[in-house]
Amino acid sequence: MRRNKGPSRLEEKFEKMWIAMEGPELTRELKFVPNRKFRADFCHVPTKTLIEIEGGVFVRGRHNRPSGFIKDCEKYNLATFFGYSIFRLTPPQITISNLEEIADFIRNKTKS
Repeated sequence: MRRNKGPSRLEEKFEKMWIAMEGPELTRELKFVPNRKFRADFCHVPTKTLIEIEGGVFVRGRHNRPSGFIKDCEKYNLATFFGYSIFRLTPPQITISNLEEIADFIRNKTKS
């Protein structure tokens, strides 16, 4: 399982871009559902905003095989049940413009 090997190349790319654009502080690998192993790639804890990096999209990775897809649906539904907003990013979506929109969402939610 990749989780034991540390962050993926895409997660590292996201994090470097996020830091470079001075996005709000995020927590890595947050276990957000009590009594479950589910973890979020990134979370802005004060606004309960999750950011998931969906790798393996083009190589039949975990997220698009039946069992992985089903577990992802369960994870995202539980996140919603617990009041989290979720942003899911595929590799082509990891861009400054998309990250700025997410950062603005978080900043605006912080003001509310």
